Order: sequence, then C-alpha cells, then structure tokens
Amino acid sequence: MADLPSPPARAAGAEHQGLRGWLGRWLPLLAWVAVALLLRWAVVEPRWIPSGSMLPTLQLQDRVLVEKLRPRLHRPLPPGTIVVFHAPPALVAAGYDPGAALIKRVVAEPGDVVEVRDGRLIRNGSPVAEPWLSEAMDYSLPPLTVPADALLVLGDNRNASLDSHLWGPLPSRDVIGTAVFRYWPLDRLGPIRFSPQGRTGGLNQLG
Repeated sequence: MADLPSPPARAAGAEHQGLRGWLGRWLPLLAWVAVALLLRWAVVEPRWIPSGSMLPTLQLQDRVLVEKLRPRLHRPLPPGTIVVFHAPPALVAAGYDPGAALIKRVVAEPGDVVEVRDGRLIRNGSPVAEPWLSEAMDYSLPPLTVPADALLVLGDNRNASLDSHLWGPLPSRDVIGTAVFRYWPLDRLGPIRFSPQGRTGGLNQLG
C-alpha cells in the first residue's frame, strides 16, 4: 500500500493548487490591464473637450482619441492637423496650469511665413482656405517666420481661442499627440473632420 501524504504535505499541495488557480484566473486580466496602460501611455489616450476654442469642429463635451505615435517618432505635423499639447512656456509663466493640455489646429510648419490680415490667414504669401471657420478673424498678426522645431497653432474658433496669435509658436517638444477620432456623442462618431458651419451640438480635459 502506498504511503499517504502527511497533513502538512497535503496542505502545501492544496495551497499550490490554489495559487495556480488564482494565477490562471487573474493573469490574463492583469496582462490586458498592462497592455491597456502601455497603449494609453505610448499609443492612444482619450480626452474630452471642455471649452469652445475648437468650435464648430469640436463641440463642448466631445470625447476624442489622441494618437501619440507621430510626435514620438518625430513625424511631420502638417497644416490642418489637430494637435494636443502641454501648456507652452509662455502660458505657464503667466500662471497657467503646467499640467493642463490644450487642443488647436496646426496652421504653419517650421520655415513658413504667416500673418493675419483683413480677417484672413496668409501663409507664404497666399490666403489659406479654411472651411472650418464660422467667422473672419477680428485680429491681425504681423508677418512672422515659424522657427525650427516649432509650429503655429490656432483654434478653429479664432476669436475665442488662447493660441499662437497670443503666445507665439508652439515648441514641437510640447506636442502630446494628434486628435484623430471622435467616439462620443454617437451621432458624430467617426474620424475628426471639420463640421458644417453653424452646427452645434477615465478622461482628460483639453482647453
């Protein structure tokens, strides 16, 4: 007759089996959580819109996905790209929350000469077609050349936006990512494009 395991041995075996069962149940979930956190940190993250600086393209309380690979890979961010970025040094120096993020549209790249004249954006001597605007700009901006490693960014709601016309070019290093997809509300679900003029309608907020 085979010897029976002693009570301590049986207890150790049961504990080992219990640990294996716990790992079998929870390891897949923990792995998915780790992958989700990695994706949020390196690839994409959700944000929400608390202000009207990007009207009519982005409405108050819209939820958007921000992809973070292009700036990490130092890929070009051409005019028309909607970018999310850390508060620039000029705003931080003026008392703006350094942990805040803003969202604006790129209107010029390094080397571009930009001005605002007669309510229109002029880039490299030519007026820029901007169908997302609902009204002409009520300010002027003297010609400036966008420096290397910087972008000029403006809100689509030009006359109610804290942007480059007030604090200057945005250092490219401050870009977090590009807004690529609106997932809420459902009636505007889809890739982010400009809205028809006059249309109304764990997350991080954007200014």
